[in-house]
Amino acid sequence: MNQNTIIAEIKMAAGTKGSSLSKRAFNAATGEDITKSITFMTLSKALDAGMWLENSTGKWRQIDPKDAASIAKSSPVAEVVEAAKTEANNIMSFLSTCIEKRPQSLYCEDLTWKFICRSVMRGRNILLTGPTGCGKSQTAIAAAEALDRPLFYVNLGATQDPRGTLIGNTHFSKDAGTYFNESAFVKAIQTPNTLVLLDEVSRAHPEAHNILMTVLDPGQRYLRLDEAVGAPTVKVAEGVSFVGTANIGTEYTATRIMDRALLDRFVIAEIPFLTAKEESSLMMQLYPTLDRTIADNLAEITAQTRLELKSDNARIQTPISTRSAVEMAGLLVDGFTLTECAEVAIYPLYSQDGGLQSERTFVKQLVQKYVNDGTADNLMGADTIVDSNNPF
Repeated sequence: MNQNTIIAEIKMAAGTKGSSLSKRAFNAATGEDITKSITFMTLSKALDAGMWLENSTGKWRQIDPKDAASIAKSSPVAEVVEAAKTEANNIMSFLSTCIEKRPQSLYCEDLTWKFICRSVMRGRNILLTGPTGCGKSQTAIAAAEALDRPLFYVNLGATQDPRGTLIGNTHFSKDAGTYFNESAFVKAIQTPNTLVLLDEVSRAHPEAHNILMTVLDPGQRYLRLDEAVGAPTVKVAEGVSFVGTANIGTEYTATRIMDRALLDRFVIAEIPFLTAKEESSLMMQLYPTLDRTIADNLAEITAQTRLELKSDNARIQTPISTRSAVEMAGLLVDGFTLTECAEVAIYPLYSQDGGLQSERTFVKQLVQKYVNDGTADNLMGADTIVDSNNPF
């Protein structure tokens, strides 16, 4: 049997816009819609005769569906189908237990975690979006560990030389002369089943976006090492998946508007901030000697800044991130008081412009609600504080 044999199943199916039924042809091995590769007349005649189509010589010919089945059993098509079934079963088996493999310290919704794992296993590109410090990078790293995949990390927002980081540089030495030194990224994408973490995609230089276009395109999946015609290309290895992280929003002034064509190469998963209860629990896991009440109070302070940011007349422009909360938990364990933590790690984030109406005044009043300093002053009023675990 010819290695290039294609068997097409002919049937009526939803049209391209899903509004009506039309004659369609599907690759019997992969399920891919190959209607455009067959003339309308050939397609119509096969459908009217109740036949399928087979192509092993460059021309389509009608075959009985029963014969198609026997051909498939004795051809590479059968191997492709069987391999696809095996892969699907393996993925479903893993996803049925993937929640158990999620690290205890990673607070990621079950559905989101399952979606991320599935995307990595299928070699899809996935973009994790959310506010800064909410755990996007940690989520990607945890997925690589849970799936036992090699991890390659590149911070696109920090690089000043996108070409050197993603492709490599040409060097000259007296002994070797001019030579090209390929980047670690080039080696990574040639390693099967690698998870490539593209951190801070929304802060990347536009040149990095241009370089990644063909790499992330599912129909291309290659990296050109030079702009010249005929320049060598590097193919992305089987099973390699790309996980990007991005801060998308007007409050992130250093971010760039992502090219729509690049964004379209990803599926998107949102990673929100933790609730106060989750954040307190995380701090206790990382610092078991931390006083539970203090951990709860710190988590409430951070959660209240996020709730305030969502209000119609927000009095602050910046929330306190989970990353900052964990850092302050470390200070508390080292003997700092919550008041001292606020002085060195919270107040500097907020402007003093506006006096009593300033952001800093508001945050100081917020912190005082959760600091037991022996006073009974209530600067904010009890009705100002919202339950951050159930704000609505």
